[in-house]
Amino acid sequence: MNKPTKAYNPRIWRPEKSWVEQRLVASEIPLALEYNCVSHAVMMISPMDIKDFTLGFSLTEGIIDCLDDIMDMTVAPAEKGFIASMEITPDCFERLDKFKRTLAGRTGCGLCGVDRLDHAIRPLNPIKSQLTVTAEVVYNSMQKLSEQQIQNKKTGALHAAAFVTGEGDILCVREDIGRHNALDKMIGHMMDQKINPADGFALITSRCSFEMVHKCATFGIPVLAAVSATTDLALKLAEQSELSLIAFTRREGMNIYADPRGRVITN
Repeated sequence: MNKPTKAYNPRIWRPEKSWVEQRLVASEIPLALEYNCVSHAVMMISPMDIKDFTLGFSLTEGIIDCLDDIMDMTVAPAEKGFIASMEITPDCFERLDKFKRTLAGRTGCGLCGVDRLDHAIRPLNPIKSQLTVTAEVVYNSMQKLSEQQIQNKKTGALHAAAFVTGEGDILCVREDIGRHNALDKMIGHMMDQKINPADGFALITSRCSFEMVHKCATFGIPVLAAVSATTDLALKLAEQSELSLIAFTRREGMNIYADPRGRVITN
């Protein structure tokens, strides 16, 4: 159950011929998240880096404010998936209990079961960072990212999120069937390893909707580059939080949609 891929033998059809060939398929499992013995959400994730996901999700969903707010955490296999049980501070649990957010964790889902609009988009503070980065560094790092997408090479089914220094060194990569999950895993790893988010930028191999901006801004990442499109709400949140947002970061170049602090140098 905890293997990231499983082998199948599909019949491959092409106009000129057909044959049977072994192919690897990405695994997908349910992860139940419990805070202070109370069930909060069940998310569908790829079965690796579960601790990273649990930490990142807890932060970016506003359940905790920092790593110290988690007093204890266990991740254990269950009959049909995994259970992540966390003991969080009384203040954090009281806040969680007040807005009672229940998620139905589908992989493409960003908002499920939010019962009030003000819980959907939490206010963001401006990101504190002195980072500047050249467009060329961002471009080159995105071209190198595919080499480190180990599980996606096998299955073609996983998104990736990476954190990169201003000089272009990729410090960490996390993969998952869900684009939000991959980003949460990356953020959770950075929390655990005490990597300063203000010192680099994030890459995502997906579109950039508002949740992706919200997660990066909550953690304090000043620049976010996506391989695909963005949305108007994502741009509004980027401007509000002073996050630089780049979309369509591909072989032909990139589109810098928001850069309120002038962090991305193009000449």
